[in-house]
Amino acid sequence: MKSCYVNVDKLIGVVELETPDDIIVGDRVISELDKGTCLGTVLTNPLETKKEGLRKITRKATEEELNEYQALKEKEKHAFDFCKQKISDMNLPMKLLSAEYLFGNTKLLFYFISESRVDFRELVKELAKEFKIRVELRQVGVRDEAKIIGGLGNCGNTVCCRRFLHNFSIVSIKMVKEQHLALNPAKISGICGRLMCCLSYEYDTYLTCKKGFPKVGKRVVVPQGEGKVIKHNTLNATLTVRLDDGKDVTLPLKDIKLASEQENKPPNANNQPPKKTGNQKTGK
Repeated sequence: MKSCYVNVDKLIGVVELETPDDIIVGDRVISELDKGTCLGTVLTNPLETKKEGLRKITRKATEEELNEYQALKEKEKHAFDFCKQKISDMNLPMKLLSAEYLFGNTKLLFYFISESRVDFRELVKELAKEFKIRVELRQVGVRDEAKIIGGLGNCGNTVCCRRFLHNFSIVSIKMVKEQHLALNPAKISGICGRLMCCLSYEYDTYLTCKKGFPKVGKRVVVPQGEGKVIKHNTLNATLTVRLDDGKDVTLPLKDIKLASEQENKPPNANNQPPKKTGNQKTGK
């Protein structure tokens, strides 16, 4: 069995589909996905795969079908405006994001965001009456809202999810800490209010660069004496060590060695010899 990657749309993103042999990069293909019949663009040539349960590419789209689909896309603005007006008339607590006709005029989808559960049954009836087609309203999250609408990120560029990201990746606060970024919500959050997707871009590189670094707090031996690691300077491949005399030094990793188990014990604050135990014998 062979598969290839297909870019479907902004929300679904890129999916891997089982494919026939005659598919090549750039082909417009039709497939049956969860939301219905979808048109997508092939991104990779077919390759052998052992994955099971993949959705299949049904066939290539004809030129006539592509023209019909383009005509449907031009009707989406009217559908959006009509639905938005009805939402206002009914005073529903929801924000409409986009309208989408599926391939073949099989379904009309409306995407919205809301902070609460919305009873939109009457709205669906009005929409079905107007467009004479099966209508679905789908509630999405804040990350999807940013992906659909777009906007400017903290860097001044259009947000990544709108420009080139096809699928959302998992972003965690651990990624922020590993990159030594300030835990300031205003600086690490995107316009969606969630952690910025770009925090995951360099995470693996930081982990690779920090491989072999002693953990912060570990006692180490350096040419100037002993101390403990207080900071990783990952991109410079150096560590900052606080010596026992209170002085801070920054050295490359090759000049730093872990202290032995005996040396790991904190120095005796009073510089007193260790107490003798009952098992020790005193020589005469």
